[in-house]
Amino acid sequence: MSRSGQPPDLKKYMDKQLQNFFSFNLKLLFSVKLNANRVVVGTLRGFDQFMNLVIDNTVEVNGNEKNDIGMVVIRGNSVVMIEALEPVART
Repeated sequence: MSRSGQPPDLKKYMDKQLQNFFSFNLKLLFSVKLNANRVVVGTLRGFDQFMNLVIDNTVEVNGNEKNDIGMVVIRGNSVVMIEALEPVART
């Protein structure tokens, strides 16, 4: 959020097609690969212009081991790749 208490205007930072994609797909299951070969899977709930992510129902995947960690906020510079694990709606 900005100092005025309002969220930043993402239109300044995001391509229109990318903005439409995420606005329609914020309830899909995503896999997020992080630096240091870490992987989390969960429901993308929000993001900002720095690619900070809010992920709900998050599970950390480490080989065959899975650890439920709930809702997390991931700093954008830790994100290596984001992959949709469900079919994506086309706009």
